[in-house]
Amino acid sequence: MDFRDTPEQAAWRAEVREFLEKERPRVDPDINPMELARERGGALREWRDKLAKKGWIAPAWPKEYGGAGLGVMEQFIMNEEFAEARAPQVGGMGVSMIGPTLIIHGNDDQKREHLGAILRGEVQWCQGYSEPGSGSDLASLQTRAVRDGDDFVINGQKIWTSGAHNADWMFMLARTDPDAPKHRGITYFLVDMKSPGITVRPLINMAGGHQFNEVFFEDVRVPARNVVGEINRGWYIGTTTLDFERSSIGNAVGQRQTLEYYLRYWKEHRGKPETASASAAFASEFADRWIEAATAKMLSYRVISIQAAGRVPNHEASIAKLFNTELSQRIARTAMKALGTSALLTGRDAPMKGRAPGSYLQTVSSTIAGGTSEIQRNIIATRGLGLPRG
Repeated sequence: MDFRDTPEQAAWRAEVREFLEKERPRVDPDINPMELARERGGALREWRDKLAKKGWIAPAWPKEYGGAGLGVMEQFIMNEEFAEARAPQVGGMGVSMIGPTLIIHGNDDQKREHLGAILRGEVQWCQGYSEPGSGSDLASLQTRAVRDGDDFVINGQKIWTSGAHNADWMFMLARTDPDAPKHRGITYFLVDMKSPGITVRPLINMAGGHQFNEVFFEDVRVPARNVVGEINRGWYIGTTTLDFERSSIGNAVGQRQTLEYYLRYWKEHRGKPETASASAAFASEFADRWIEAATAKMLSYRVISIQAAGRVPNHEASIAKLFNTELSQRIARTAMKALGTSALLTGRDAPMKGRAPGSYLQTVSSTIAGGTSEIQRNIIATRGLGLPRG
């Protein structure tokens, strides 16, 4: 593997790095992750405007839709430099999920109504996929949508809906033909979250944060014009992506930065009560985490190398996801062990401003969200190793 940039890539990296040095919001890099959004606050709006002028809110979108039309290597370099600079990403699900879907499958009216609003930051989107009985087996979803004149009437429930309490719109899957095979008979809808009959209830996680929600639909009327693509073909539309860079380089860089923070803290507080548990055994364990963070970066490089060669990473992306999420849990456990009983303290006055216990609780869900570790291992086994299905 050649780790060197080509001259063109080096010039692009320098351009991104120069922009970040001049324009990125300055925030405390050591802040508890749970408080980071509040800390950035209004600075994000100004940051969004700067990115929008360069087409960098949606770098993978074609230029005619307000993106930058970047290739996967350009996206990778941009993502790597943003991660190194701790620059906030903006756009959320609007940019990464529903926008690309509308670019490929949406009609002209849908593109006109939604794409510009996404880039301007005027609307927030959430995803209505998972249901109480349909998580890893998403195609078994039971939320029903029944045609009634110019509308569909939706009844059912979605769960683990990130950001639904702040969302203006939801893109969702609902069953429109209960007699069809489970991967068919599903339709893709755009739903205004202000529609009568929608109830959003918070799900508070073990760290005390409110990100997830459950959403109930009771006779919610959705205009038929809000169907994306063909009726009963929503499953295939829901899997749509553009040619996104999928290396997760930001996660890999973030793991190393977290370790750098912990190392700096322990050096600065050596001999104090809160670091008394950082023994020689801990030093060996920390070295393991450091090596694993370097491994995570190499796995990211492997994925982007596959994409740059014009191939689609499959089990390789699952390996990177599995390794990264389980590493985040190991890093959090290492930090907790090093702090000993001090790790029970939270808040700004606690050791590390409560970062270690906050991360310990937050990372519990990392091996569940985005495809469980069990699902990733199945993909690696069947598609990577060629093992038979159980």
